[in-house]
Amino acid sequence: MGIRLAIAPDSWGVWFPDHEKQPPWDRCLREMAEAGFEGVELGPWGYFPNTYGALQSALNENNLELVAGTIGTNFLDDDAVAEMLSTIDDMADLLGNFSEAKFIVLLPAMYTDLETGEQVMEKQLTDEQWKKYAANVQRASDHCAKYGLIGAFHPHVDCHVETEEEIERLLKDTDVKLCLDIGHHVYGGGEPVSFYLKHFERIPYLHIKDCDKTVKAKMDREGWSFAKAVTEGIMTVPGTGTIDMKAMHDALVEKGFSGWVTEEQDLFPVKSFDEPLRLAREAFENLKKAGF
Repeated sequence: MGIRLAIAPDSWGVWFPDHEKQPPWDRCLREMAEAGFEGVELGPWGYFPNTYGALQSALNENNLELVAGTIGTNFLDDDAVAEMLSTIDDMADLLGNFSEAKFIVLLPAMYTDLETGEQVMEKQLTDEQWKKYAANVQRASDHCAKYGLIGAFHPHVDCHVETEEEIERLLKDTDVKLCLDIGHHVYGGGEPVSFYLKHFERIPYLHIKDCDKTVKAKMDREGWSFAKAVTEGIMTVPGTGTIDMKAMHDALVEKGFSGWVTEEQDLFPVKSFDEPLRLAREAFENLKKAGF
């Protein structure tokens, strides 16, 4: 199979199932194909059609494969996790119709408010909180496995599993697989190529993203929220930021990676609905030059 390139609605500024600042789903899907990508993630549950007939028709029309679903929750909240599991039931029922859709990306809640940057949860967990957090991540992953799917935990900006030390603690305390987002990994102070080489057996799926460390430094100085940092370009077109994309590609090849990787560029809101296609085309060309 080799390495195949998918893309996520995130690259069209899609963070919510429905929002006036997001482009219509059919335009997003059409432009994903126009940019050159072969596969797509679902993005927020309910943005793309979530019934088989409607989604299959739209994917076929654009010659695209569905590769993964995505869902997030606060892993410290048992009730929120229970709600997540219920949605995973529905998501798995849909994904089961698509042969390439093997993953559900498990996103953790941020401890800062997305828009204001205000701290809304304690940054450091007690041992008891960590035990609950890890157990609930495991619970979600195990629930995905009941459907033959891989629940891949996604370390994220401003969450309780962000730094390399925190990720390794989760790997030690659970048997979950990771969706390694290489841009968020850099944001958290890590180095994604060496981390992948060290933990490749636990990383069956990746988000290919780039991070501008100059913008990150300015964010830290001025106390921006993550949403503000996104509008300032903290996550930039892959190949134009910090990460050596050829080195990342070569690491995947070295370890025999075969399957989908998904390009993302955090955008919200987009400057105009014409912006995402231009950026996605640039990302596709840069990644192809890097060997993907």
